[in-house]
Amino acid sequence: RLHQAQRHQVKLRLGLSGASGFGKTYSALLLAYGITNDWSKIAIIDTENNSASLYSHLGEYNVLTLEEPYSPERYIQAIKACEAYSQEVIIIDSITHEWSGQGGCLQIHEKLGGRFQDWAKVSPRHQAFIDAILQSNCHVITTVRRKIDYSMDADMNGRTKVIKHGTKEITREGFEYELTANFELINDKHLAKASKDRTGLFMDKPEFVINAATGKKLIQWCNIGLSIDAIKKEISRCLTVEGLRHVYNKYKFFQKEIHPLILKRKSELDSVNGQLVDNNEITNSKNDDNGNDNK
Repeated sequence: RLHQAQRHQVKLRLGLSGASGFGKTYSALLLAYGITNDWSKIAIIDTENNSASLYSHLGEYNVLTLEEPYSPERYIQAIKACEAYSQEVIIIDSITHEWSGQGGCLQIHEKLGGRFQDWAKVSPRHQAFIDAILQSNCHVITTVRRKIDYSMDADMNGRTKVIKHGTKEITREGFEYELTANFELINDKHLAKASKDRTGLFMDKPEFVINAATGKKLIQWCNIGLSIDAIKKEISRCLTVEGLRHVYNKYKFFQKEIHPLILKRKSELDSVNGQLVDNNEITNSKNDDNGNDNK
């Protein structure tokens, strides 16, 4: 069935990748603060040997330390724990361990025998981890390590120096396609470029340093469109079942989310209408007692 395209408010799914020492954790924290403007609403799942605590001077954000084994299920539990703590932004620093760390997917596959058919058991577990990120009710920022390469480059004065580069992301190929935007940190000066950008804010733009202003731009983009909160208010204002049916049919993209709210409001209206019937019966009963004719 065809319907008119409509922009909805979404939760951000952001990626930061780079070689070790390029500032992934620091950049992710500044990005998260720009999104929330509240350090206490930021949780970081730390698999990087307590590197998250190095930046505690920035603000009072929350840290969940995740140690090996780095199975998909343990990552999922960590995400759920952050959600239960009413966080607005979850930083997963990093997702590399879920793929190539101790107890991660590559090691799980190897222990099963390392055959091609063994991926049939591993891939669903990895996909469940990806789904936990995509379906979270929080904004999610993931960091990914990149394999390191070196080159001999000449500076402006003609002197040769060794330059460190990040190359391929160390996670399962294709994860970038799931993201709202993916930023690659290209050197130890924290310079970044967008390798994927659905927002159109950063793609094909000059390299830049990620900071809180980057997060503010993203959340402003994110908040353009239809808000689920606005739909909830519309449901609460409905006074008839027909009105509820109209709201449900109008917001087809949100039907799964608003269905329980529609049923709850219908129950409230049924209760009110039942009380009106009861009141009428009471009134009629009083009239009968007074000897009035209720024909």
